[in-house]
Amino acid sequence: MSYKKKEELAQEATELWNDLKNKKLSPKDRLAIPVQEMPTRNPTERAHQMSEVALGYTEEQARVEAERCLSCKNRPCVAACPVGVPIPEFIACIQSGDYASAVATIKMTNLLPAICGRVCPQERQCQSACTLGVALKSVDKAVAIGRLERFVADWERENGLIKPLAVGAPTGKKVAVVGSGPAGLTVAADVRRAGHEVTVFEAFHKTGGVMVYGIPEFRLPKAIVAKEIETLTAMGVSFRTNFLVGRTETIEDLLNREGFDAAFIGTGAGLPKFMNIEGENLVGVFSANEYLTRANLMKAFDTDKADTPLYPAKRVAVVGGGNVAMDASRMALRLGAEKVYCIYRRTRKEMPARAEEIQHAEEEGVEFCFLQNPTRIIGTESGRVRSVEVLDFELGEPDASGRRSPVPKTGTEHEIEIDAMIIALGNESNPLMAQTTEGLTVTDRGNIVVDKKQRTSLKKVWAGGDIVLGAATVILAMGEGRKAAADINAFLAGNDSDVET
Repeated sequence: MSYKKKEELAQEATELWNDLKNKKLSPKDRLAIPVQEMPTRNPTERAHQMSEVALGYTEEQARVEAERCLSCKNRPCVAACPVGVPIPEFIACIQSGDYASAVATIKMTNLLPAICGRVCPQERQCQSACTLGVALKSVDKAVAIGRLERFVADWERENGLIKPLAVGAPTGKKVAVVGSGPAGLTVAADVRRAGHEVTVFEAFHKTGGVMVYGIPEFRLPKAIVAKEIETLTAMGVSFRTNFLVGRTETIEDLLNREGFDAAFIGTGAGLPKFMNIEGENLVGVFSANEYLTRANLMKAFDTDKADTPLYPAKRVAVVGGGNVAMDASRMALRLGAEKVYCIYRRTRKEMPARAEEIQHAEEEGVEFCFLQNPTRIIGTESGRVRSVEVLDFELGEPDASGRRSPVPKTGTEHEIEIDAMIIALGNESNPLMAQTTEGLTVTDRGNIVVDKKQRTSLKKVWAGGDIVLGAATVILAMGEGRKAAADINAFLAGNDSDVET
């Protein structure tokens, strides 16, 4: 696909909208309307900039894209959304030009539309179920629900129309929320709306969780997250940063000494996985978690001013095929790398990263090394990374799940010259919470065990998000937060029931 400037896309959409706006469209007409392409910054320029890559729909693009919706009665897109956003209803509001009602409709179930519209994998959720996409035999031709969600959320913010959600009468109850990521913020908002006093405890010096320290500026601007935090603050939610629950105080301390009536644990999955191969302790080897946290949160790219600057690397290898691997690869380019290799042991088809993120990485110059995997990292005499040895793979027969496993090809080892390596193979739950919270049941992987109401093994303690699911998505974490908040509110209102396991 050749690059088109925003102005070109806007002109095409304006012409199409002028043709459509006064017509009564049949389902067949809607099927014929082309998907509106997301305007982006020029790949050559943006690869060296932190500015957001996706520029957002113009109004005409949004109106045209909204007209593609078939307004299905069975609403399969809603069933596929983890938080049940009323998708046909908010799109109908866009069709009529009522953007305020569109965003209000979304916020009935999704309190972070500007964030979800940017980073949620809609192509594997709501858009995968879209009747239009199914009819056209391609999820890429489904209604661009996420882009429309972002459009109305940005419209609300840019026009200064964001207002704090209504808060119920004070109940005298106090709720502690541990972690300020998507699950924690969702719980904070929903519990605060019920009139309870809410305090969010964040281990870092900035709030926002993975949305701030994990997702780069070029994909999710920090100002977007800050605005959501600001809205919660206006609702009366309190935030305490540099507060590591499990060290500063324990869950038991919060409930017994601080007097909280309920606690929600939403600390995410922040313990990186490694490959356990030779050379992982060399200077220049990072977990993606550390690399992105230092770049996003601590501005480690500023080698003159940062307290912990990143080693300036020119040839970087990133291992992994998920969104975090794409983020790390693209961040390395922006931090000055001349060559970035993304090493993945399967093919592009099997990559778990969003297709859009893979495309953006390719456009910016990331070189993909498919069907390869590192066997060892080779260092210099001074202990710095010099190269990585990789082995070629091929895909074997499908297993019971239908997934083809990578099979090593003996004798195909070869070296790639690098001076930094980033391991992006996912995260596990930090054991701190389990180690400092007596009676808290966790899995063998350290994830907190909950029932279907998000209740843990401890009375008055709920959990959700990545600390329960393992590394997942923003919208899945929010879905768990909504369930937990509903049960916390019921519990504090005296409508308690036995824990369901």
